[in-house]
Amino acid sequence: MVLLVVALTSRFIQYLSQAVAGEIASDVLFLLMFYRLPDFLLVIVPLALFLGILIAFGRMYADNEMVVLMSSGLSPLRLLLLTQGAASAVLVFVAIVSLALAPWGERNTLQLEQEQGNLTEIDLIAPGQFQSFARGQRVTYAKGISTSNGMRELNGVFVAVNTEASAGNSDALRLIFAQSARPEIDPESGARFMRLDNVMQYEGVAGQADYSVGQFDVQSILLPAATEFAGVLEEATLRTSELFGSDSIERQAELQWRLSVILLIPIITLIAVPLAKVRPRQGRYGKLLPAALLYASYFLLLQFARDAVAEGDIIPAIGLWWVHLLFLVLGIFIYRHPDLTLIGRKA
Repeated sequence: MVLLVVALTSRFIQYLSQAVAGEIASDVLFLLMFYRLPDFLLVIVPLALFLGILIAFGRMYADNEMVVLMSSGLSPLRLLLLTQGAASAVLVFVAIVSLALAPWGERNTLQLEQEQGNLTEIDLIAPGQFQSFARGQRVTYAKGISTSNGMRELNGVFVAVNTEASAGNSDALRLIFAQSARPEIDPESGARFMRLDNVMQYEGVAGQADYSVGQFDVQSILLPAATEFAGVLEEATLRTSELFGSDSIERQAELQWRLSVILLIPIITLIAVPLAKVRPRQGRYGKLLPAALLYASYFLLLQFARDAVAEGDIIPAIGLWWVHLLFLVLGIFIYRHPDLTLIGRKA
């Protein structure tokens, strides 16, 4: 839960900054977080299992409980099998997330981003707030929002436009006050505009008395074009059944990645059980840092191999399997020689 809260908070701050910048609507923030949750779980749940085994067994070794169990006939092999049995519940959960929930979340995230890309500035405005658009070149404020003929309309509108490009002065501004504003699309070009009604405009340089005043019944401001997305869905958004039997190396890399996250569970359990062994006075948390680095190396190597397969640098037959083989051999070595991982002197 702690790891999940940290990861979600970091991503929420990123989405919040996008909402403040006017790139996405503020009312979809929590929906985006919900759709991205399965991706976070794929990273956090195996790590939590790994650290959980280390902490639990490390405490039992530090308090001599494991010594009593071993003296009572519990062999290291039986301990490993019991732990693998408990980890199988985590394996089933990760399999469901990796094969079904994560692609579902990616599809919904992409669809939501497409919908946000089609929104105009008027759709993103929140009443009573100054919001920046066009990378800070325009600031818009609306006193209130109403709906007319099914179309969103802003009331009591203020727009400040930086006219540096035309005036050649960084302090050049165009201030626009309008009674109302609504979106408008040119039927021929498809260009999007903000139509302002009953406009009073002031244009000049801040701090100087040389400025112009204009009054218009209607004025339009060109808005950015809708975000374009590729017609082909990304591999991460495809259902797992669509990846099997594909000749595309990108899809093969994605399939191997989804299976690798599942295969990760028994291998890290194999590594964690003997790695948790500590001496009574060594401390139960002595191996958490090197264990976290070991897990990070495993996960990053899998990501590197996935990208290499997708780019054609590694053939799919080798794919991500060499990473699992490497850490499987490491796990077997640690299991057969657990005393090599002990740190410090005997008490």
